[in-house]
Parts: sequence; C-alpha cells; structure tokens
Amino acid sequence: MRRKNFCEISPLTYAISLQKEICKRHLKNWLGKEKYARGIQEKRLDVLVYEQHNNMIKRGPGIDEKLQQNKADNIRLACSRINGLVVMPGETFSFWKRVGKTSKRNGFAEGRVIVNGKLVAGVGGGLCNLANNLNLIILHSPLTITEVHHHSDALAPDPGGKRVPFSAGTSVNYNFIDLRFRNDTEQPVQLCTWCEGDDLFTELRTTAPYPTTYRIVEEGHHFHQEENGKFYRVSKIYRETVDRASEKVLKKELIWDNHSEVMFDYNLIPRELIK
Repeated sequence: MRRKNFCEISPLTYAISLQKEICKRHLKNWLGKEKYARGIQEKRLDVLVYEQHNNMIKRGPGIDEKLQQNKADNIRLACSRINGLVVMPGETFSFWKRVGKTSKRNGFAEGRVIVNGKLVAGVGGGLCNLANNLNLIILHSPLTITEVHHHSDALAPDPGGKRVPFSAGTSVNYNFIDLRFRNDTEQPVQLCTWCEGDDLFTELRTTAPYPTTYRIVEEGHHFHQEENGKFYRVSKIYRETVDRASEKVLKKELIWDNHSEVMFDYNLIPRELIK
C-alpha cells in the first residue's frame, strides 16, 4: 500500500499544506522580477486573435445543480476582474494577481473543486473552467505561456458525444497553482472575459494581425480501463503553428500527453471509444 502524503492524511493536514504553498508563492512573487499587467481598458483593441465560449453549467447524473450555479457565479465575479486587461510587451498575466483570493469575504461561493483526486465542494470552485478558456485562447497566439497546470480532462461527459480537444484540464488553485503568460511580442494584447446568461465568453485581442495562426489537434483519443479498475481518457494534444499567408504548417508541438482519470459515471463513456 502506498504511503500517504502529509496533505492526504486529513482535512487539517491538507489545510496546513495548502497554506504552506500559498506562503511559498507569496515569497516567490515578492522576490521575482516579473512586471504584471494591471491596465484595464474599456475600449476593445481592433483585431480579434481568437475567441472561445461555452456553457458553464454541467448537467447529468450525480452533478449538484446548486454547485453548478455557484460555479457560474464564481466565474462571473472572476471575469469582472479580468475583462479589458491590456498586457503590454514585456508584461506578465497572472490569473491570481487579477482574481485575488477565493474567499467568501471576497464574494466567492462553494463550487466543485478537486482535492486529492476527488471532486468535492470548495469555495471558489469552478474557476478552472475560466482558466481553461484563457489557456485555449493563449495557445492560439504567439504569447509565451510561462506557467500552466493540468487536472483531469474528463470531469463530465462530452456534450452530445462530440469531443472538443482541450475542452477541460487547466487547473488553478489560489494562489500557488497559477496560469501565467508573458507578452514577448511587440504589440499589446487584451483579454476580454464576460458572461451572458449561463454562457462564458473569452477573447484575445490585439492591434494588428500576427503573421501566424494556430490550431489544436488531438490524436489517438480513447478511454482505457487500467489495473486499478479506473477509466482514463487518453490522447495526445498538439499545437500547430501555421503561416497565415501560405497556410503551411511551420511547427507541430506536443502540448499535453493526456492521461486523465474519468470523474463521471463510467456508464456514460461511449462504448466504441473504450480500448
């Protein structure tokens, strides 16, 4: 039997470990030399680089509707703190520098979070949905991702049975598990984030078209049951860099060797995708 890590012993030891990591990140930020983006501009920059939108509410067997509504409220609050942010050349975007601490005092409610590999209720839950959308629009640009973390890409069944590569899987946890990118280009970019009803919208905008475009490609997608009895989603996800003028693929890079534990009812896994 595997020996438990300190954070897995009890809720108290998890809380202690969490605070330790938060303190370490505060110290790292204080000692670091990053210049964080802070400027908010109401007027949108002229050129749309990429946009992403999805419904925030997951429905299905075993999914708590109240936690889903709270998740949507958490995302709306976080969006209001990011919307319109301009990242100038040389500046860094930090998810937690913009969103702040996910506490009830700061207006956040209980949503779904992953703790020690299990979906449970936690304050600020659901913000990974927003982080994933932000990660996707950044992947469709020449910006430099400096920090990204992954959790399960199989939190819920694929809507309508249609697989969207990288539909989930980007993890954030205040404040030590962050999503960060740096603007190493010569022009400013702007993040636009907002909600309409239960739909989340994210845009990346700039001042002039880039000479390259980007696309996400998934290969070998299937589900597999392993010796521990659990099912996993397995695939390789690549990013292709394409020359805008010639449409020639200039580069293909593996961005995630996906091996995600399925965290929904196994009966909802399409039988034809089990290998």
